[in-house]
Amino acid sequence: MASRRFVGCVKIVKDLGVDSNRIIAAGGSAGGHVAACTATISAMDEEGEDLSVSAVPNALILFNPVLDTTAKGFGLSKVGEDRQTEISPCHHVSSGVVPTLIFHGSADRTVPFENPKRFTKLMTEAGNICQLEEFEGEGHGFFNRGRSKYKPQPNEPSVYQKIQQETETFLKLHNFLD
Repeated sequence: MASRRFVGCVKIVKDLGVDSNRIIAAGGSAGGHVAACTATISAMDEEGEDLSVSAVPNALILFNPVLDTTAKGFGLSKVGEDRQTEISPCHHVSSGVVPTLIFHGSADRTVPFENPKRFTKLMTEAGNICQLEEFEGEGHGFFNRGRSKYKPQPNEPSVYQKIQQETETFLKLHNFLD
């Protein structure tokens, strides 16, 4: 079943003219966790999976992502003590992970700000590109409309605009946008 899905995706990519070398996984919170897992965790393929089609994206854009599923992060109660590092991106960093951009609020009480700082350090030490953009005083989900404590001044960009600008700069720098 899974192999048919990937074959269908490959056909869609070809039919739409999508550049399969410019696939970016993005997500916030749990969605950021899933995106990070696609680039850091291997050996989770289903039996019979078509391994000629990679599920690894070419870059990551993450918004307050869950990066550690141990007691130091978020989700231990969901994954359990015996499997706490199995899907914990912090515990699977290796060389060759795709360029990553992370947006995170320093006052996040759901996903501790220490997690993306540690992940960025581990990524850099492994020779990977990882850029962490801190939003001072912001909590979990700050990038969602109306959730930011930041109030732009006249002629200043909003949080949304800042994130869009940083994302565009990152993608241009790494040749994903012209």
